[in-house]
Amino acid sequence: MTFGLKLAPQHRVYAGFAVYSFAMGNIFPRLPDIKHAMQIEDGTLGLALIGTPIGTLIALTLATPILERVGFRRALLWLVPLLGVAYAIAVHAQGPTALFMMLLPVGLMIGSIEIILNVEADRTEHLLQRRIMNRAHSFWSIGFFGAGLFGGALAHLGLSPQLHLALVVPMVAVAVALFLGGFEPAPARFAASGSKAPMFARPTLPILILVAVTLSAMLMEGASMDWSAIYMRTVFESGPFVAGITVALFAFSQATTRFFADSFVERYSPSGVARVLLATMAAGVFIVFFSPLPLVSMLGFALMGIGCSAIFPLAISAAAQRTDRSAAINVAALSQISFVAFLLGPPLLGFVSDHWGIRSAFGIGLPFIVLSLAAAGALGRRPSPNAMPDGAGSGSTGERVPARAYEA
Repeated sequence: MTFGLKLAPQHRVYAGFAVYSFAMGNIFPRLPDIKHAMQIEDGTLGLALIGTPIGTLIALTLATPILERVGFRRALLWLVPLLGVAYAIAVHAQGPTALFMMLLPVGLMIGSIEIILNVEADRTEHLLQRRIMNRAHSFWSIGFFGAGLFGGALAHLGLSPQLHLALVVPMVAVAVALFLGGFEPAPARFAASGSKAPMFARPTLPILILVAVTLSAMLMEGASMDWSAIYMRTVFESGPFVAGITVALFAFSQATTRFFADSFVERYSPSGVARVLLATMAAGVFIVFFSPLPLVSMLGFALMGIGCSAIFPLAISAAAQRTDRSAAINVAALSQISFVAFLLGPPLLGFVSDHWGIRSAFGIGLPFIVLSLAAAGALGRRPSPNAMPDGAGSGSTGERVPARAYEA
């Protein structure tokens, strides 16, 4: 039995990404308030926030068989509202250790939802015989943009993070009923072969080069999500609404770029597109590091959103198209190694902020961008095909692993 609005398969996928990211994104405009209430430094907050990516990595590694047993429809309809509930509980943490522990189950839910939605986007691509992956991820950014606006507005009105996140729960529940109530998983690409993909895929040298391509985008996306509101409040003493708008602006520019990215990748070379995006990201980081005014910083965050929008999906495509071993193993290796590196982001940036200032927490991205530019040629010089190669997946069914490591 299904309920809710009747939507085309791709529109259902888009709605799933948007509702999920709205449930996830409301906490980020409130991080300055949470930090202030706990009376902790940036480095301590960074260590507390690492609970989410640790939980996500565990889910990405272990959750697929459980989700297949439970069923993607049932799991998605429960997990997205429960994610809102988990965040509403987490903001009641009295200290950084409690926040870390409460964010672990949040990460488990995020990783599980990532698997479901990315697999569904991949299956829907195969069903429709056209790309929707980057556009689907643009709707993730649109949902995050809405969360930034909503969170900033409620912070400006003086609502506590606890009341704010409690209000998000019924909003997400209603959205899930309306937009995902009729969700039925698309047919799998392939029948199961009986073989089992390794839990940890050994990276080869070419995969490590692709990891180098992704490092700057993953680091700066995490920095902008976690620290942009704190940056605005610390550097310019901006109000909570301006801080929330900054988070939203990053998400909006990221969403817009992702929405149109596929056509540019098909028209130009993946490596050429990546170099333009990386140069844009570098300009954004440079502006944020030296900015004298809040509006100038907001421009810098917008450029960073453009720059980190499509780097990781391009690397996923390049890994899947390699012929040295199966696409499943290469994609899994890239995703897992990149995500392990991403785990270092929150504490690293918090440590840098504590010792050299929060501007330096963004400035540290510049050498990583130089590394990514040097490695960008590994993405390929010819346009990628209209669809991802078969077998670009995480398991024996040939499904693709999530194309964004944290969110995304």
